[in-house]
Amino acid sequence: MNAVPRLSIGLPVYNGEKYLAESLDALLGQTYTDFELIISDNASTDRTEEICREYLARDARISYFRQPVNIGATPNHNWTFEQSRGELFKWASYDDLYGQDLLLRCIEALDADPGLVLAHAHQAIIDGNGDIVLKVDYPLATDDPSPVERFRSQLFAVGGDDFYGVMRSDVLRRTPLNGSYHHSDRTIIAELALHGRFYQVPELLFFRRDHPDRAERAKPTIRSRSANMEPRRASRLRHPTVRLLAEYIGGFVGAIRRAPLSSAERRGCYAQLIRWMASRAKPGSKQRIEDSAPPSAPMSIPESSAVAGQRRVAQG
Repeated sequence: MNAVPRLSIGLPVYNGEKYLAESLDALLGQTYTDFELIISDNASTDRTEEICREYLARDARISYFRQPVNIGATPNHNWTFEQSRGELFKWASYDDLYGQDLLLRCIEALDADPGLVLAHAHQAIIDGNGDIVLKVDYPLATDDPSPVERFRSQLFAVGGDDFYGVMRSDVLRRTPLNGSYHHSDRTIIAELALHGRFYQVPELLFFRRDHPDRAERAKPTIRSRSANMEPRRASRLRHPTVRLLAEYIGGFVGAIRRAPLSSAERRGCYAQLIRWMASRAKPGSKQRIEDSAPPSAPMSIPESSAVAGQRRVAQG
């Protein structure tokens, strides 16, 4: 590894003992090796610290930090990026799994096209046992040359999980990072899409784990999810739900305002945002694919046989 690694991976974790070792094995077993892995333990009360220190002793690419108190998921995510040194950055989750070539394929794509700001790969949802239960389609037009079309697709389409893609750090630094409101991951990715195109590696290399302890399952309401992101959000008086929703909309508005757009492109994005806000009043429009129960029939997506760090992922 170089003195300053090319890629930084930020892994925020809280009470992740059940799946953490598998995820670390998958990351450390990547064919691309020039990275640092920054783990921020959000004052876990289980064996997370013990597991992290075991891996820290084995691999010099790991940096382990333990927060003195639970600062919330949002500050913990942002903290890992603030400590990063690489020209590229990726967030990783303590419970997900990765094909061995995920980092390599993403970085190859970014190197081949300087106009790309993010690269990721096709995704499958796995259960607590590591079995594939759903292969997720990717209908978003994030490779479109028009920033208005890229923004429109971020608002109206669902699929993939680009928040966990490999990003250009200099572009990510132009954003306010994650906000402590529900679905702030959507606003930050929409803002990145206004800066440039994304690329989806046509291989099944990312495995997102769905389990009862996952935040979307364990925290079913907007308030509970926002409080998980940052504890101060639990106060109904200081942070009523209407404020949390307003901040969500404000995240998109701020993204349009900050992005390097022409006047016509900016107007086009605002028009799409207004259309989207109007559409949210329709029944069923608020549910995202990753928040729903997986359908019985998987979607057809090209696969890769190189699945690192896990032994139980079936071929669906």
